[in-house]
This record gives sequence, structure tokens and C-alpha cells, in this order.
Amino acid sequence: MIGVMATREAQRMAESRGLDLVEITPNAMPPVCKIMDYGKFKYEESIRAKQQRKAQKAAQVKEVKFHPGTDVGDLEHKLRQIRAFLDEGNKVRLSLQFRGRENAHRDIGEDKIAEVLEMLQGACHVEQAPKTDGRIHFCLIGPPRKNSPKSQQQQQRDGVSGGIKISVS
Repeated sequence: MIGVMATREAQRMAESRGLDLVEITPNAMPPVCKIMDYGKFKYEESIRAKQQRKAQKAAQVKEVKFHPGTDVGDLEHKLRQIRAFLDEGNKVRLSLQFRGRENAHRDIGEDKIAEVLEMLQGACHVEQAPKTDGRIHFCLIGPPRKNSPKSQQQQQRDGVSGGIKISVS
């Protein structure tokens, strides 16, 4: 770890050693750079990306269907199923189908979806807001988000503005 310095000075230092100045984390304040071989960096990045793709689990979209007349007991059972799907990391499509005379009272069905979302508050993240497509009112929810972006103030406290952090490897 060399410390915070001007970009031009870091470039000169890298050239004198026959290496490259590689920006590692551009969003940090100040940005973090390393003096290293760029070809080696690209190779390591490709290996890391390949391992991440291998370990990544594709989330499935499960569907739970409701009707405007779904009663409390059935609703609680469906909520347990939805929570289980979300705990597994799957997305859930909540769909409410209108049949026959139910089409005349769509507001009851829309209230049912809103009630389900209210009961799941905190246990899910709404990815697609409720909307109606023909006779079906639906929305898409997913597991709650784990990482929220760092606040600007916290980033400024962590680093010093006006330069870049340098380390040699």
C-alpha cells in the first residue's frame, strides 16, 4: 500500500517499473488502483467471472394463484408457500384470476393482492408492481435485497478526495 497520490505520479511510477496502472474500484472515494501487469489482471478477472457463473443459481419463478373469494385459511396457507419460495431464493408471481361475475368487481381482487403484499411486507421485494392483463391481475415479487448502496456521506468519510489509492502487487 503506497497511499493516496496524484494520478500522473502513479502513472510515472508504474512506467518506471515496466508495469501498468490498473483501476480496481472506480466508484470508491478516492478510486483504488494497483500497479501490476494488465494482462495478468484480465486473466484473473476472467477466471473470477467464470467461477461466479458456475456458482450462480438461476432463480425460478413460482406462481401462486388467488381468486377474489380466497378465504383466510387458504390465504394463510398460500402465504406460507410464498415465504418458503422466497426463502429458497425464488421469485414468486402472484396472480389473481377473475371468473364470470367477478369481472364486475375487480376492486375486490386488487385489494386481495394489496392485502397479500401488505402481509409479506419486509419478507419480499416487489419487482413488478400489480397490474391487470385481461382477466388476470398479477405482480412479481422476489426475496428481500441484501445489499443496499453505500451512502455518499459514508464513502466520503472512508476516503480522501483529490487523489487515488495505490498498492503494488
